Amino acid sequence: MPLLFPAELADLEEQLLTGLSAVEDRLRAEIASDYELADITGRHLVEAGGKRFRPLLVLLASHFGDPTTEKIVPSAVVVELTHLATLYHDDVMDEATIRRGAESANSRWGNTVAILSGDFLFARASKLLADLGPEAVRVQAETFERLVIGQLRESVGPKGDEDPVVHHLEVLADKTGSLIAAAGRYGAMMGGVSPELTDQIADFGESIGIAFQLSDDLLDIESEVSGKTPGTDLREGIRTLPVLFALADTTLPARLRELLSRPLPNDAEHAEALAALRVHPAMDQARDVLEQWADRARDRLIALPDCDAKIALSSLVDSVAYRKV
Repeated sequence: MPLLFPAELADLEEQLLTGLSAVEDRLRAEIASDYELADITGRHLVEAGGKRFRPLLVLLASHFGDPTTEKIVPSAVVVELTHLATLYHDDVMDEATIRRGAESANSRWGNTVAILSGDFLFARASKLLADLGPEAVRVQAETFERLVIGQLRESVGPKGDEDPVVHHLEVLADKTGSLIAAAGRYGAMMGGVSPELTDQIADFGESIGIAFQLSDDLLDIESEVSGKTPGTDLREGIRTLPVLFALADTTLPARLRELLSRPLPNDAEHAEALAALRVHPAMDQARDVLEQWADRARDRLIALPDCDAKIALSSLVDSVAYRKV
């Protein structure tokens, strides 16, 4: 599948596609198990598809150094295994029934099997990390801590007079940005990039990660073809950035405020709230914040040496900020 980079990056794109194919093969090999149930549930979300955004960033970051080193592909697999494991756990906590257009593991096999399937993938990621060195293990430990803190923040919600928007962005930084930052860091580290530029690439990863999640939240409301049922978060009462901005509007109609303040299992109420939110100024406010994080990601590229990988990362920011699926 083409990556849709500018035409002048055809050679780089071919290398990336080759690398992603190697990642996919290694990913499927690493989740294979002699125990049938673990084998079936472990590959459930792999076979459901996905963008492989995090492995792509590992590969791109490595091009600022030596992208041919043998630790690049395993690093990309570690990041994707970690991401997939968190999805199993997230779906249990969110009581989600659909993931990537397929039935979620918790819906199909129950919460216990879904949780253990996530743990199984974490174990396989840890096994790979053991061969990547102590620094890689440290990065994973710090990232995993942030993933957990982010989930805790989201579960507990803002405290007292804490700004709900600030709180939400902190949750996104921990839950999404941290792992994408790790992807950039792994690629740069394993490619032999200097510590200073590695930090820049990791910061880029965190910024584009937050932008990616913000665009996902907007797509959940705007799109009919995003891979999720439109308004899934709205139905479940999850307060994404557009909802938070709408609730902060002192002129918000009482009826819409009431709908946005609770889950919406009723189809008619859900459709009513979704239609009203789509035309509310909160959508533009949320898009402005998305643009700010996209700009921050672009700023992190300034210090990086000019090369095809830098052009590709800039293009990646645009695709995240303006994506439709």
